[in-house]
Amino acid sequence: MSTVSLPSYIAPSVHRAPSYSAEPNQYEQRLAFVDRLRARPSSDFVKESKGGGVRLRLSAQDDNASLPVYGLSDVVEGTVELTKTEAVTCVEVKIEGRLKLKEIAEGGTAIAKLCLDTALLWVKDQSRTECPTSLQFALALPSTFEYEEKTYPLPPTFGVKLSGLPGFVATIDYTVTAIVEKPNGAPVKLKSKALGIHVGTTHVTTPFVYFPRSRPASPIPHPLQYTPNGFVNTPDWKLFESVLYSKSPARPNINVKFYIPAARVFCMTKSIPFHLSLESSSVSLAAFLPLSPSANTIGRKATRVQLMRQTTVDVRNTVIAGVKTDMWRVDCIGEGIFKHAVGDAPTCISYSGEIPLTGDDIKVPGFKAAGLSVKDCVLLTMNPTDPSKSPFSEIREVIPVRLSTDPWMANGSGLGARRESLLQPPTPPTPSSD
Repeated sequence: MSTVSLPSYIAPSVHRAPSYSAEPNQYEQRLAFVDRLRARPSSDFVKESKGGGVRLRLSAQDDNASLPVYGLSDVVEGTVELTKTEAVTCVEVKIEGRLKLKEIAEGGTAIAKLCLDTALLWVKDQSRTECPTSLQFALALPSTFEYEEKTYPLPPTFGVKLSGLPGFVATIDYTVTAIVEKPNGAPVKLKSKALGIHVGTTHVTTPFVYFPRSRPASPIPHPLQYTPNGFVNTPDWKLFESVLYSKSPARPNINVKFYIPAARVFCMTKSIPFHLSLESSSVSLAAFLPLSPSANTIGRKATRVQLMRQTTVDVRNTVIAGVKTDMWRVDCIGEGIFKHAVGDAPTCISYSGEIPLTGDDIKVPGFKAAGLSVKDCVLLTMNPTDPSKSPFSEIREVIPVRLSTDPWMANGSGLGARRESLLQPPTPPTPSSD
């Protein structure tokens, strides 16, 4: 192994740590700059037993939070507080998560355990005195779980109803529970009156929201440059081509070019940009105008760009009342807005637009967990109201995308308060996903 000698004026000292400055010196330069981490919540969420004797206090929560919220690989930490400690034999904290598929007709239920962890905070011992009135704990949430010998990322809190025969309700929920044990037969005093009540185990349970945060690994690119021959593609944009077939030999087919950002990962609070170009003869483009996004039509437009969400319950490997099949629902969660035609030419018509997420009920990005999966895609369709009278056939282009909870930020700034993951482009679709 070779060694390199450093000049004495930059040789590191073995006796002290190197010194750092907030700003670069004259001979230094800043290579990257990361903003401060997002401030961690500082309030407590408190859940108390009915009798008031046991209190579960969870730290690092937002002010006036209706439920505790945790993110990717977060630590559930807090204290168990006891008003009365006499006769207590054991105190523990337990975290549970489950994915539940329940048939609406009450035919059966399948449950997959997502996470289970327990911390034993105190046990009565001959050498110990009375149980402390306050016991701290910290339990880390796992990032994955196993089901039927497969590993999945820990999914977010979620719920959906799938109608059908049979219909299903799919839910993903998480709880944290404080358990205080007393032996049966231990008398307690209530309202200064001795009552012979046998006190057993006291449970204080609260649901919590698991909300793993994510952001795109790259920003939204600049819009494509337009020329009379169409858009000039760049590596930052992905081109999807299809053909709008003419029903008449007198009219050539129309080549459809649809562009979206190549990363295909988009923040749920930001609109998804796109470009659309149609190339053919002037005769074919003139025949297409009644089907174009800018046509003044009553009701549904013939040309649409939508953001779709498919929720699937896979019960092929889980027998529920003898049923072995898939069920799914598809919802439109965003409708494309064609802002304007950026330019026309005798053999080319081009548009730009964006897809905003519609509605407030979409809270989490897509995921896959055991028998439940949620997938998102951009859908381009050219589907006339009366296909029999249309001069062209229909097209349907399905493009898988991923949604993230947070927008892209330079240098990963903002990461850390609630751990976040950087999302990479989705995998290509399989034939069945269409």
